[in-house]
Amino acid sequence: MPQLNRYIVRHKAEFYHHLQSVRDTGQWTAWVLHILRAVEDTSLQTISQVHVIRDLMQGTKQRLGAELPRLYSQDLINNLFHHPYSRIEFTERDLGLSRPTATTYLSDLCAAAIVRKHKLGHTHFYINEPLFKLLST
Repeated sequence: MPQLNRYIVRHKAEFYHHLQSVRDTGQWTAWVLHILRAVEDTSLQTISQVHVIRDLMQGTKQRLGAELPRLYSQDLINNLFHHPYSRIEFTERDLGLSRPTATTYLSDLCAAAIVRKHKLGHTHFYINEPLFKLLST
């Protein structure tokens, strides 16, 4: 529900105005319509975001097939889009790979600029930047 919360925060004055009307005069209609507009707006945004994610997945699938055919699998694609970042441990666990193989996969994905490696402390994160950017806007 973060999208809905974001909508309410962006339209806070209107939201509280209608809520106060409910308290003062029992006028529910305007408040309910405001909430329904919020649900409609955020639903449309979410649908749009799902379409963009689907397109990003499709583009990544095509790139993997063309540039890294030995790594290509639907499981790898799903793993890259399960979260906006991964770690060697996640890839190892989720794909049933040995640690050296998971490390090689992620290194090859970095070399192909499909993910970007970021070190934080002793941990390496492999960021799916297009997905990260989409989800953080």
